[in-house]
Amino acid sequence: MTTDTTIPPASAALQRPRMRPSRRISLAVGILYVITFVSIPTLALYAPIKNDVGAFILGAGTITALQWGVLSEVVVGLAGIATAIVLYPLTRRISQTAALGLVAARLLETCLTFVSVVSLLTMTTLRHDLGGAAGTNAALTTTGHSLLANYNWTFLLSQSLMPVACDLLLGYLLYRSAIVPRIFPIVAFIGAPLLLASDIAVFFGAYPQVSALSAVAALPVAVFELSLGLWLIIRGFRTTPLTAAFDEDARTAAA
Repeated sequence: MTTDTTIPPASAALQRPRMRPSRRISLAVGILYVITFVSIPTLALYAPIKNDVGAFILGAGTITALQWGVLSEVVVGLAGIATAIVLYPLTRRISQTAALGLVAARLLETCLTFVSVVSLLTMTTLRHDLGGAAGTNAALTTTGHSLLANYNWTFLLSQSLMPVACDLLLGYLLYRSAIVPRIFPIVAFIGAPLLLASDIAVFFGAYPQVSALSAVAALPVAVFELSLGLWLIIRGFRTTPLTAAFDEDARTAAA
């Protein structure tokens, strides 16, 4: 006589451990932080426009690179907001003020990012509707430079200045809770003031917005956010009284 050793589907499901709520949050936030780096290629995608905005708005070259660049910046903005929102159920237990501040800073960063890319999209409309029209070259070229200047200054406020506030707030939350190794918030505390000093220098014309010095100043913040994202994907949050209580409350609420 043969014995049926097949495990019923219900029993098999019971044997698979469910992911802890805090682990789901860390995984989602890690993925979102990695996604925020998809706009790095815009430095190359926007290069033809920045090198000769007059020629671009009058019809030279293609708009495909600009469209991909704008799309990547929109994705980055939405992912940035999502990082703060997904973290909020946990971070509000550390400091509700700092957690709300992080959400507000991310929201403002994304709003300014959207304003900046609208300037680039406006160039494509003018190029399509008026490029090549008689007597419009000088006016279009001037408008193109104005729109590019608007993009550059708004970029300085959005994707360069606002990360200072975001990373200081996040660094404080991580340092106070110890849910990740302390090296992460320490890098944030070093990188944020360095980036702020660089933004002030760019604002007063000490050096260009896209330069070796500005890249070096932004490097610690980039290292913090990318390494944090990868750590959260691979390892997740440390098990602490905070995460244990969060997981227990989530299980109780789901029961």
